[in-house]
Amino acid sequence: MRLFTLVLSASSIFLAISCNNKKATATSLFEITIKNLQKTYTPADNFNVSLLNKENTTIDSLAYFIGSKKLESSIKNTEVNISLENEKLGNRVLHAKIYSGTTVYEISKKITVLSSITPKLYSYSIIEEYPHDTNAYTQGLEFKNDTLYESTGQYKNSSLRKTNFKTGEIYTKIPLDDAYFGEGLTILNEKIYQLTWREKIGFIYDLNTLRKTGSFVYGKSKEGWGLCQDGAHIYKSDGTQKIWKLNANTLDEEGFIEIYTNSSKIKSVNELEWVNGKIYANIYLRDAIAIVDPTNGAVEGVIDLTSLKNNVSVTNPKDEVLNGIAFNGEENTLYVTGKNWNKLFKIKIFEK
Repeated sequence: MRLFTLVLSASSIFLAISCNNKKATATSLFEITIKNLQKTYTPADNFNVSLLNKENTTIDSLAYFIGSKKLESSIKNTEVNISLENEKLGNRVLHAKIYSGTTVYEISKKITVLSSITPKLYSYSIIEEYPHDTNAYTQGLEFKNDTLYESTGQYKNSSLRKTNFKTGEIYTKIPLDDAYFGEGLTILNEKIYQLTWREKIGFIYDLNTLRKTGSFVYGKSKEGWGLCQDGAHIYKSDGTQKIWKLNANTLDEEGFIEIYTNSSKIKSVNELEWVNGKIYANIYLRDAIAIVDPTNGAVEGVIDLTSLKNNVSVTNPKDEVLNGIAFNGEENTLYVTGKNWNKLFKIKIFEK
């Protein structure tokens, strides 16, 4: 009987400790409460937030964060107002750090931030048409000193090209190894950067000689799709709604924006071009270019190019995909083409 009593007592102590440990977890003690909770928010919104203190735990102070940015702090769990001004779009996580004696608890709550503006709609007119190699499965397009550089895809047919955009003449063609599927490219500091699709590696070339001088690997981004640059940083799409910001020296991914309109996210972001402080992004299979604010991911405009492919001849209907944006400094003017298209178009953009 005495042995049974000891066993029972030990079990009771174990259960008590287990229950106390369970009570000590942050989510069992606290919950973030947003007053008048909405399904989505915009950077123009703000809301009042406080903690639901489930076990009346002593709260000395607390602070709220989104990412590493501290937003507001509170003493004794007083309600505070959170502003989303200048916040990036997408699925964001609101964190709370709760200080109770010597213990620090952390809890979080997800919120979705959409753009606060309705995108402007743009159309186009064709200014010029130039010949384009139908064997070029265009993935990246960029001007340098009036010379057009192009990256092409498909396994066993990928390349880096230096071309005369007016005649379609290929000055130099650098084939990729058969194991690589070429993707976007950009030019910065006399270097060409070229992505591959699923191989998680990019190549670096000397601009003047087109000699390969190095390579880089992707960090957290899913795949390689499009590239552009703003003179100081490189931007990379990965086939999702994300555009990653890369350190121009190390090529490390330092963060990302998510591309959203005022109603939804924009997936399958493809070829990129930097145009007067904005990112112009092909949306795969959509025959459209999104004009994106690089600071927060808001789509400020959409260029409808649906009818452009009616002006080209392709041998395979699957090759009718619009892809390839180049900017050569002319106001409201772009050079665009598509995968295996027989033409490169110089177009003028205007608001509908």
